[in-house]
Amino acid sequence: MSLTILTAYDERPDGTGDLVYRAGGTDLQERLRTTGATPHVLDLTGVPGFAAVERSDAGTTLGAGVTVATVARDLAADYPALALTAAGLATPQVRATATIGGNLLQRTRCWYFRHPHMSCFKSGGDGCPARDGRHLYGVAFDTAPCVHPHPSSLAMALLTYAATVDTTHRDGLGVGDVLGDGSDPSRDHLLADDEVLTRVTLPPPAAGERAAYFRSISRFEAEWPLVEAVVRVVRDDAGTVTTCGVAIGGVAPVPLRLGAVEKLLTGSTLDDDTIAAGAHLATEGASPLPETGYKVQLVEATVLEVLERVRS
Repeated sequence: MSLTILTAYDERPDGTGDLVYRAGGTDLQERLRTTGATPHVLDLTGVPGFAAVERSDAGTTLGAGVTVATVARDLAADYPALALTAAGLATPQVRATATIGGNLLQRTRCWYFRHPHMSCFKSGGDGCPARDGRHLYGVAFDTAPCVHPHPSSLAMALLTYAATVDTTHRDGLGVGDVLGDGSDPSRDHLLADDEVLTRVTLPPPAAGERAAYFRSISRFEAEWPLVEAVVRVVRDDAGTVTTCGVAIGGVAPVPLRLGAVEKLLTGSTLDDDTIAAGAHLATEGASPLPETGYKVQLVEATVLEVLERVRS
């Protein structure tokens, strides 16, 4: 895929600028509407290969413009953890338009950032009004200056596959390399201003993989998760877990892969005691804000739910 035509990108911290890139545009159009900005919009949808799905012995490559709906439909057999996560997002209309690249690089959903008359780290200010203000939907793992969780569910699922990302400047980046750790509160991701995400690569499918995804929300559907979790496992003929990936979202500055939980589950048969211990271990290191203590209990309950589902 060639994106060499894209050589300049001047986006200011508030999301406006001389030039902005557009793929699905499900978030960009809303941000432009609320800010009243009128930048030049460069549409990427016609770039060759931007929405391609390519399979080979080395794995599966998804163009950054592949829609969330395509991920949910076409990858269900080979990458069920990613497909189930994609199927749980938003509404059918949004999934049909939103892209995997846009989901990874979307801006924070914090209501202070999105208020046209408020200032915060991510809009060019020097503070986080949510920390001392209302943060009911904020982090339960307070590890960075900005206290609103990263919104990318697909990034959470991609962590469990150790997927890599290519851009116009670099190849083979991990999801963590793209999103960072939140220590720079002015950034939602670490790509350079003139750098465009071009593709996501998944490893070869694992035979016999089972997966489960669950989001704890405040209404039936089309809601941002309070806590979400995804698990993928491969078991041998005796039912012993040989490969395991577990991650959570909605609770930290970036999605979290739970290495300690994975270690506990690997080699087990997912018996009741191990599942309960894994769910409890998922809360290790939690440091909730005054209004987000409830999320710690939700983390344990949500991880317990996906572990029980993947066992059944």
